[in-house]
Amino acid sequence: MIITLIVFLALLVQATTGFGLALVSMPLLVAVVGIKTATPLVALIATAAELVILARYWRSIQFQSIKPLIISSVIGIPLGVFILREVDAAIITPILGVVILGYALYALFSPRLPRLAGRAWAYGFGFIGGILGGAYNTSGPPVIIYGSCRRWPPDEFKGNLQGYFIPVTLLVLVVHGVSGNYTTAVWQYFLWAIPGIILGLIGGFFISGRLDPNRFRKIVLILLVFLGLRLLF
Repeated sequence: MIITLIVFLALLVQATTGFGLALVSMPLLVAVVGIKTATPLVALIATAAELVILARYWRSIQFQSIKPLIISSVIGIPLGVFILREVDAAIITPILGVVILGYALYALFSPRLPRLAGRAWAYGFGFIGGILGGAYNTSGPPVIIYGSCRRWPPDEFKGNLQGYFIPVTLLVLVVHGVSGNYTTAVWQYFLWAIPGIILGLIGGFFISGRLDPNRFRKIVLILLVFLGLRLLF
């Protein structure tokens, strides 16, 4: 039941704001099933959810903008999965806390970042996103920061994020499969997550046009601050 509720909350946030699935679900699921199980589980959940969300933002995607991000992420993902498998959970769990806390504080205070004129920067941001995606399913923060530096318009921003997440999430899914990370427990938890995926998407799409998106986003970010701190301490 707790798995279903966590996934419902994460998908509600994702469908409403366009981000947050892994950032919300990972720290909560880590507390329930551990990071070694939570990471491949969230990869399965994200794949199912992103395919639905992508249909909503398909026309806003600028594929030329995200192509270098995807290419460099392909290199980083296997490294991230390797880190997940080989490094002790007591070490990598606090690092996840740092990633979540750092992104939440960045997004809350919204510092004015320098404009990046060239797309060459995308390869660095994508590589880091790939590592974080493979290890924690949190490939979003580096890409969000890159998009901010490139001054993507709001609709393009959401579309590009979904266009990036789908191939990256699929590759993460494959690498976890090759690495043998999909245990019987992971598949059992995924079955429990399916009702949360469906209800979270329906609820998120329903309220997305009925709430002040900025206020809802700030509430989520404050929640992420506490979740990040919890993983650290």
